Amino acid sequence: MAASTKISSIFRPNLFKGKVAIVTGGGTGIGQAITQELLFLGCKVMIASRNMERLSESAESMKLQIKPNSAAQLEHMQCNIRKEEQVKDLISTTVKKFGKLDFLVNNGGGQFPSPAADIRLKGWNAVIETNLTGTFLCCREAYNQWMKENGGVIINIIADMWRGFPSMSHTGAARAGVDNLTKTMAIEWADKGVRVNAVAPGSSIYSDTAAANYGSPDVFDASIPYSPAKRLGRVEEVSASVLFLLSPAASFISGETVKVDAGSSLYANMWTIPDHKKSIPYTWATDDTGDNDDGSSSSSSTKSKL
Repeated sequence: MAASTKISSIFRPNLFKGKVAIVTGGGTGIGQAITQELLFLGCKVMIASRNMERLSESAESMKLQIKPNSAAQLEHMQCNIRKEEQVKDLISTTVKKFGKLDFLVNNGGGQFPSPAADIRLKGWNAVIETNLTGTFLCCREAYNQWMKENGGVIINIIADMWRGFPSMSHTGAARAGVDNLTKTMAIEWADKGVRVNAVAPGSSIYSDTAAANYGSPDVFDASIPYSPAKRLGRVEEVSASVLFLLSPAASFISGETVKVDAGSSLYANMWTIPDHKKSIPYTWATDDTGDNDDGSSSSSSTKSKL
């Protein structure tokens, strides 16, 4: 994103002044939008990603957007969230640099489109380890290293997988796991002053990064007829929901998942099932002659055995 991009927010200025956040995957797409809005509102932010070159470039661009007298600060560091020691280092470095940790936004993740039958174990494990295990590691370390004693807010970015996730079964399974993990941690950590929620962007949320990953923006355009809004969503619309859940306005919300999909999860499904004759109906009737339950004879038995 160009340094000249004008950032704004629906929230009041300096809402997050004095706060510290970690945003994984904070250099691109939805994560970048979240980072930019946090910075605009005065937050100190650490962003992390595996791709150090792209992360550094994005960080330098976003630093130029910080206003001269702002309390906001931005730091970045490399972290593969699948690696336990790197996650531990991310949390400890952030606390050491900024003195505390108020917010964790688990946006880092990755997947690739494929029918379930074609996913190899290596690809399956990579997606599960990134999207589910990586999220767990970040939550656990943020809690153990800081939030257990000081409270905080965690937001997990998941996906629209409520009716299954055809062509994305690996990430659908992982994100469903994170949805449950969110609920579990919200209860387990409530007495420590930790709120845990999730945000589920719909498949029609467009970003240049995601379009490049999938090879074409047409992937997103194809989703428009299946959205009640009949348009693509914007990363800023996801960011606004995340920041609301981080804010004091959501102080009584925990264990919840907010869907940012214009109602798509209630509407149509992009996966088309072709006409077929593979669904065999169940019936009691058979061709064998047998006795009815009352002892009478019948040309077709109503008995079945499992």
